[in-house]
Amino acid sequence: MKSSTFAGVMLCAAAFFTSAAVSAFPEYDPGSEQILVYTRTAEPNSYPDGLARSVHFARSSDGKHFTAMNENYGILFAKGTLSEQNTIRPKCVKNPIIFPMKDGGYGVMAVRTNEDGTPDEESKGKVLLWTTKDLIHFSEQVLFDLNSQEEAVAFLSVSPTSDGSNYRIFWKTASGKFFCTDTPDFKSPGKTDGPIMFRLAPKPEINAPEGMVPNNDTGYSTVSVPRSLVDRAALHWGHLVSVAARVPENVLAASADELAKVKAEIVYSDGSTTVKPVKWDASNVQFDKPGKYEITGTVQNESYGFPLARAWGDPVVFKWDGKFYFIATTDARNNIGLYVREADNPHDLFADGVKEHLILDRDEARQLIQTFWAPEFHVIGDDLYILFAVGPRSWGPQCHYMKLKKGASIIDPASWEDPVKILKKDGKGVGDGGISLDMTYLKAGGKSYYVWSYRVGIGSPRDTGSMLYIATIDEKTPGVLTSDPVQLSRPLYGWENVRGTINNEGPYSFNANGKVYLTFSGGDAGGYTYALGLLTADENADLLDLKSWTKSNAPVLSFYSVPNKWGPGHNSFFMDDFGNLMIAYHGETSLRGRERCVGIHRVHFDIDGEPVFNMSAERDLDPALAQVKTTVVTPGAENLLNPAAQSAPETPAGRPGRRRQPQRQ
Repeated sequence: MKSSTFAGVMLCAAAFFTSAAVSAFPEYDPGSEQILVYTRTAEPNSYPDGLARSVHFARSSDGKHFTAMNENYGILFAKGTLSEQNTIRPKCVKNPIIFPMKDGGYGVMAVRTNEDGTPDEESKGKVLLWTTKDLIHFSEQVLFDLNSQEEAVAFLSVSPTSDGSNYRIFWKTASGKFFCTDTPDFKSPGKTDGPIMFRLAPKPEINAPEGMVPNNDTGYSTVSVPRSLVDRAALHWGHLVSVAARVPENVLAASADELAKVKAEIVYSDGSTTVKPVKWDASNVQFDKPGKYEITGTVQNESYGFPLARAWGDPVVFKWDGKFYFIATTDARNNIGLYVREADNPHDLFADGVKEHLILDRDEARQLIQTFWAPEFHVIGDDLYILFAVGPRSWGPQCHYMKLKKGASIIDPASWEDPVKILKKDGKGVGDGGISLDMTYLKAGGKSYYVWSYRVGIGSPRDTGSMLYIATIDEKTPGVLTSDPVQLSRPLYGWENVRGTINNEGPYSFNANGKVYLTFSGGDAGGYTYALGLLTADENADLLDLKSWTKSNAPVLSFYSVPNKWGPGHNSFFMDDFGNLMIAYHGETSLRGRERCVGIHRVHFDIDGEPVFNMSAERDLDPALAQVKTTVVTPGAENLLNPAAQSAPETPAGRPGRRRQPQRQ
């Protein structure tokens, strides 16, 4: 080795050794915490490779005892790559590290692997990189080239150079060789030095999260982060809980009906709020007699049991002309066709003995023979439609619509026009060459769109996996697209393609606070790994432009999100009569369950106005907060009122302050 190279390598090694040699825990700092990144041991039957081999996060106030974030579910997932046959090669990670960035943010690096953890031949000499300012939002992952053509990377570390101008990246290859390089901005590496000789100082033991896989050589990677930032991130990746229920101290009311309008403001652990009705006990109030009356009340929480209905998949609850309707996929019950329930409120849709109305039966003559999948009610223009997938005798579901006749009844089969196959601009079906299903409708920025799932080669070696596509339509002629389809999403993340499930399906949207929120499902559609992802765009953006959309790296609802609900997915949204945005989905009743069952709970909006999808009934309202009290002041006794304590909460449901209500389009 030349002396100049040797000197540079020694400097590289010495600089890294100084930053890595940790002989004791950092001194306790009440203003900061330690963030740990790690992967988990794969458990094939409960937490498989695609989930376990992702970047997990944990926090610690003392640098010794770490508590997992996101319920110990992954937060950053490697993207799969595409083969020459347009199939997906799943990817995972190992040995993640976290480090401070010069601009005050944080970087996360990891070695990319194949799904089973074996070396990834496609990323020799390269590593994955994410950056973040808040541990909530992460940059799109990039594959950073270390400027080395050596074998796959096995271990990484990053530290600043002594003058702070560069990042020094140190890595070890699978054969045990050590290298290092400098980069000022992770856009391009400098000269690679190595192989070099090096040794690492041992790190002290920690109380690690369950299942943590130690990093090669170093054991683990942590970084110091301000406590306020960690607290906010922990709220985002954890779950909110109700912490207070507030009602006015005094209420002026002339009748029980006026009293019923007084609601409770529920406060959550991040400071966000919602309002809920109260069932007041006014038995001791004489509304026709001036006076003050102390009363109690019970806060009403719109909660639903689970399961609400067994063997129904892809559930949709919809309100039309003062009634609520329920429609879903029923083929697991050997009921081939479209069945609808009708009730005065959502709860009664799932009451014992509720009638099911067959509005579209199997019909050989019209080639309506199988699937009848994922029916959805949508108002398009001035008319009501059902979007669904159906196939002929030769298996292959395709997207169709069915229109309700003017003034007709939803539950009367004669009220519906014949189903029509949905076509592209060129007159071909949207699923030609493959299958199409799970079509939904959304409206934003004055434009109407369809989003649906398309798949080619299902069950064959050339299976593309199900992919989401989007296109514009004209409300007056919704049977034909007005733009070419644009591929919106593919199941590239480990949670979407876990163990070969390769699903992006079940899209459904709502608009709120100037944004379009489009949920979709990935993972095993009939098992515990099924989960909801989220695509977000500005309401007035061009939704055919992929740059308008942000896709969540991790699911927003999984089998780790709400206790005793496994595989929550293929959802829809509806507004109940109390102004709550509700999410309906199917899930399993056990880890090994394969019977899709209907669940419903409320969607909350956090302190930043962003939707929270994991709000269980118990978190939504702690039973200990349900009992409230106030003083009723009847007409003629207004002088007894305390003006400063009589205003009723007015915050719209699930909002931090006054914000526009979510709208289903």
